Amino acid sequence: MFSGPSTPRHYRYALLLLVLAVLAWSGWQPKDLFTWFLEVAPVLIGLPLLILTFRYFPLTMLAYSLLALHAVILMVGGHYTYAEMPLFNWLRDTFELARNHYDRVGHVAQGFIPAIVAREILLRRSPLQTGKWLFFLTTCVCLAISASYEFIEWWVALASGDEAVAFLATQGDVWDTQWDMFLALCGAIASQLLLARLHDRQLGRLEQKC
Repeated sequence: MFSGPSTPRHYRYALLLLVLAVLAWSGWQPKDLFTWFLEVAPVLIGLPLLILTFRYFPLTMLAYSLLALHAVILMVGGHYTYAEMPLFNWLRDTFELARNHYDRVGHVAQGFIPAIVAREILLRRSPLQTGKWLFFLTTCVCLAISASYEFIEWWVALASGDEAVAFLATQGDVWDTQWDMFLALCGAIASQLLLARLHDRQLGRLEQKC
């Protein structure tokens, strides 16, 4: 059983305060309240779970940092909607792009960040060790999460009709769903290739606190 925190207390509190501050800003006069709720729902569900499970299953500093980053991405998207994020509107107009690409960033993050969390849970709660099977199964978990999110978008669209347009953020692309899952796949692979060694070092330090 892992009994101690994996991150310095002040750093952990700083991440929590950052997420809460951005959440408060995000919920203040968002562009569309219904879309805001749908976009930030993972934060509203995940944050209490992380707080409640911290003493019994603390994560690595890397995992907490990435989860905080993901929360910020979701909350910014919720405030503006993904199709109208101002910075990416400017990039679209300046470089004559076909769409606002903030949605694409969000779906890369949907693979990049859950990959580390899934990898950590698999290493700590299953017989898997670092290697090809861990890489493959972590990638499969991320693809399953991405596909499940597309199901949710579909069901919301069926239930709410035109009100789901901002949530879907397809921006006229008939292949948007396929792009979303492909980008999550790319994010999951990139995350493991780039961060696996750092993650393993932090897991090693966490195990010493058993």
